[in-house]
Amino acid sequence: MAGGGRAPGSSDGGSEAHLGGTTIRLALEPELPTVNGDGIQIEQVMVNLLLNAVEALESVPSTERDLTVRTSLVDGAAIEVSVRDTGVGLAAPMSEMVFAPFVTTKANGLGMGLAISRSIIDAHNGRLWVRPNPDRGSTFHFTLPLA
Repeated sequence: MAGGGRAPGSSDGGSEAHLGGTTIRLALEPELPTVNGDGIQIEQVMVNLLLNAVEALESVPSTERDLTVRTSLVDGAAIEVSVRDTGVGLAAPMSEMVFAPFVTTKANGLGMGLAISRSIIDAHNGRLWVRPNPDRGSTFHFTLPLA
């Protein structure tokens, strides 16, 4: 993998790459149980969260651009996926509003990506939310119940 990171599938589930000045880290829990769901829809959620993170990172210096995707087992009942960036972050009042249709923080955004993502996760009996990071940026989380 570029940048001297560990190869995907390494025993600790971690890998790192550098792309366009952004450090991308994967912290994947090995051998998670399966979940039921439409893989294409979950992929759509992931693509939306990753694109949003990359866009949030565009306004910070390339040396400070970090994006981390993490998976974990939660209470033996669900899988949690988180997408963390060190971008501009969200103001506290926006952390719930961004999931409403037609609400956007982007100059050219439609405000539909997170609304659709939340409806997909809700339809899979999961939960999608965002929290500000203590230092900078935001982390979007979603859970899906085990099969």
